[in-house]
Amino acid sequence: MHILIVLGSPRKKGNSETLAQSVASGIREIPNTTVEFIRLNDLKISPCQGCGGCNKTSTCVIEDDMTALYEKVDHCDHLVLVSPIYFYGLSAQCKTFVDRFQARWARKYLTGIRFRKDEQRQGILLATAATQGKKVFDGALLTAHTLFDALDLECGESLLVRGVDQRGAIHKQPQTLEQAIALGRDLATGKS
Repeated sequence: MHILIVLGSPRKKGNSETLAQSVASGIREIPNTTVEFIRLNDLKISPCQGCGGCNKTSTCVIEDDMTALYEKVDHCDHLVLVSPIYFYGLSAQCKTFVDRFQARWARKYLTGIRFRKDEQRQGILLATAATQGKKVFDGALLTAHTLFDALDLECGESLLVRGVDQRGAIHKQPQTLEQAIALGRDLATGKS
């Protein structure tokens, strides 16, 4: 089993990445399971141009670092999307990544091609927010669930953490990090 973790924060070793590393720790406990991290901020990914070029071919016409990510996402067994929350939504890096999957939406809904639809593949969202806002994760969840649908991934259990603003604040929530490790184990064993 291969699990792809996509880091959407511009900040290395921040709260959302620490949460993702805890999930990865749980995944690594399970034999025959691999984890791959993709740090979006290190890549050159242009925003979707809304050109419609993918409508007939299901292939994005933009050639950049996203090209290799399509194949990685297609072939992973589970996808973990990781983002801090900015203005009640995903980070710009995550949103650009998500928007570029218009080509996969076109593949599914315009050409009728379903990819690995019969497998128990899941997508999960890990998100951290500085505030305690009641609806702080609503926008990110809606976007993530729409992405997972386009990719024929079942929506797995999300882990959403409020009140972690300063760097390292998540370490003050050891129960959350334990929950992340357990989520990783469950994801790798198909229990989530």
